[in-house]
Amino acid sequence: MSTPMTDDEIERFIAAEFVARLGCHSGGRTYVVPVAYAYAGGTLHCFSYEGLKLEMLRANPELCVEIDRVEHLGSWRSVIAQGRAAVLDGIAALKAAGLLATRLTTLIDDPRSRGRLEEALGGDRELHVVSIALHDKTGRVEGTIRP
Repeated sequence: MSTPMTDDEIERFIAAEFVARLGCHSGGRTYVVPVAYAYAGGTLHCFSYEGLKLEMLRANPELCVEIDRVEHLGSWRSVIAQGRAAVLDGIAALKAAGLLATRLTTLIDDPRSRGRLEEALGGDRELHVVSIALHDKTGRVEGTIRP
């Protein structure tokens, strides 16, 4: 039987993980997409190219975020939070991009994957930084999985 996570467990779990699923809703359509992220100060930061995700976030910045870790069906953690997204620019974007680049490069030990990340960060396509202020966070845990 799953049990609720404490606020401290939720914060540590979000900070330790690196993939979230964003649930965006706009124009009667729902879109769920995974993103790699960095977390600081109650805010989740991710990169995005132009596309459906940004189109929907601009139309309706309110979203739902889900983060989980599953070892097996009897051992898992899951956090769900409501959030409000903003596409950053200027100094705020540079600061968040630095945080993201640092976090993501520490998670990649394969040289080819690291090269693809560096290419994306310095490539021709315009890469945006999205920040999502999280609120109403809830979490549950089943089994002995650690935060």
